[in-house]
Amino acid sequence: MVTLSALPKHRPDHALISCVIPAYNEAAHLAAFLRDLRATLATFAARYEIIVVNDGSKDNTDEVMAPLLKEAGLRYISFSRNFGKEAALSAGIDAAQGDAVILLDGDYQHPLELLPEMVRLWQSGIDMVYGVISDRSNESRLKRWGTGMFYHLMESGAPITIPRNAGDFRLMDRQVVHALRQLPERNRFMKGLYAWVGFSSIALPFVPNERATGVSSFSYRSLSRLALAGVTAFTTLPLRIWSGIGVVISIIAILYAFWIAGEAILFGNDVPGWSTLAAGLMFFSGIQLISIGVLGEYMGRVYDEVKKRPLYVVAHDIDNGPLTTTDKGAHAPD
Repeated sequence: MVTLSALPKHRPDHALISCVIPAYNEAAHLAAFLRDLRATLATFAARYEIIVVNDGSKDNTDEVMAPLLKEAGLRYISFSRNFGKEAALSAGIDAAQGDAVILLDGDYQHPLELLPEMVRLWQSGIDMVYGVISDRSNESRLKRWGTGMFYHLMESGAPITIPRNAGDFRLMDRQVVHALRQLPERNRFMKGLYAWVGFSSIALPFVPNERATGVSSFSYRSLSRLALAGVTAFTTLPLRIWSGIGVVISIIAILYAFWIAGEAILFGNDVPGWSTLAAGLMFFSGIQLISIGVLGEYMGRVYDEVKKRPLYVVAHDIDNGPLTTTDKGAHAPD
């Protein structure tokens, strides 16, 4: 008997490979990166396209890209303002035409030498190949601690499993891309969406390279907002935690009321206890405000969703179409 998992998956002999590169203030090294990416793609891809999504950069990204836009196989999408990396990735996924779509950063931290292996695994039948950071020793202790706490929280409450240390560096089959396009939410946590759509997947360990220039645009504040978006998008565990805290406090309050009543009946009530009462009121008021804040985060997400504003606004979209190995300029320009 043949099972569905044993059915062969069609991978075109001359597959079109799409590469999506979100760019935010990457002008200093973007031209060199695109040249090196072209050279890498030319070694294994019969046809490919490179999609650069300018996420409202404040540097001279437009000026750097202008002389490159006449090259075949390059598409340049520029946002009207900064909408965030999740929106830039979504725009690239929406625009990609490839049989397989590769997501990677344009700062050289995602090793280009792994792209042939990703494509090989895809051709063997894997629907999604995702990079997993195998060494975080160069990150601060605070960031490693925060990352560990985030994944622990997600593993405890989310109905899906988000692989630890897996980022946006990945290859996805056309089926996966089509599934992602069907997801309508505006508050997007891409790492969770990749896991939610399912399909066969495999991890590919790597060690991030040093950035070519500059520093990461992700501050602790940005990472905290992204983590909060992930928690509120994929788990209701915070709501359940505060519900549990409320139950525990209520039980303690009832027991304390019995204790006070019993003490008053047996021994009288000599000490009014105003300081205890004031401290208790402040404590429980704080608990209530925190609970309202947690509930407000979820309500705020609902409010954003019902407005149905577009995820991003495109100011410019220049498309030179896919490039084949027989086209002039298929290899990296001199």
